Amino acid sequence: MRAAISQFFTGAGLLGRGLGLVMRQPRLFGLGVLPALISGLLYAAALVTLTVYIDDLARGVTWFADDWADGWRDALQIFAGLAVLGVAGLLTVLTFTAVTLVIGDPFYEKISELVEDRFGGVRDAVELVWWRSMGRSLVDGLRMVGLSILLGIPLLLLGFIPVVGNIIGLALGGAVGGWLLAVELTGVPFQRRGQRLRHRRAELRKQRPLAMGFGVAVFLTFLIPLGAVLLMPAAVAGGALLSRKVLHQPTDIVTLPSSL
Repeated sequence: MRAAISQFFTGAGLLGRGLGLVMRQPRLFGLGVLPALISGLLYAAALVTLTVYIDDLARGVTWFADDWADGWRDALQIFAGLAVLGVAGLLTVLTFTAVTLVIGDPFYEKISELVEDRFGGVRDAVELVWWRSMGRSLVDGLRMVGLSILLGIPLLLLGFIPVVGNIIGLALGGAVGGWLLAVELTGVPFQRRGQRLRHRRAELRKQRPLAMGFGVAVFLTFLIPLGAVLLMPAAVAGGALLSRKVLHQPTDIVTLPSSL
């Protein structure tokens, strides 16, 4: 148990290490933020629209309570609205990462590569042309988005349980979200090694507390306003470090590329 807790916090610390690496090069950090900013504007517009129409949505999903007493019906609609907003927030964090990784694939691939070069690089790295790399990222991203939506359904249903349901839903959302983010953010490093989604899932499961620590740290910081935009480059760098950790490759400085 103590070892698992230690691994969890070691994983969480990888986000901080990633932030330190990208902040050494402001230009690289700026390039990493740009795709996240584009995604952020799109998601902000979607969330504002959702908030405007949340009352109508809450009434729509609680149609079965139309004949209830006013007090019970109104209370259920409030909880339903909170549940919808909560699930929307969870899906935003999860799908934001997948969408941003696709938009900024060349930038994030470069960040990941420079991070790994600093720690000794990747032996026999697979070099993919940009369109093939983006295609793989798109396919993997769509899978992760689909899984996120599928997992969001039971969390939405939990939200209908007053108080307890929202607390349990938040805890489960953090755990599920943390795992999915860890899987998403290790995509580029595993592609560099010629491995796909099934491979990185298998490797991350072997050190689940480490992966969960990193993923939950990213999840929580992404909940902070503008956190997902500003920390996306750090999350990508941390994902490279996590990949090296789970594959038992060095994470101590070997070389110092000029870009980092």
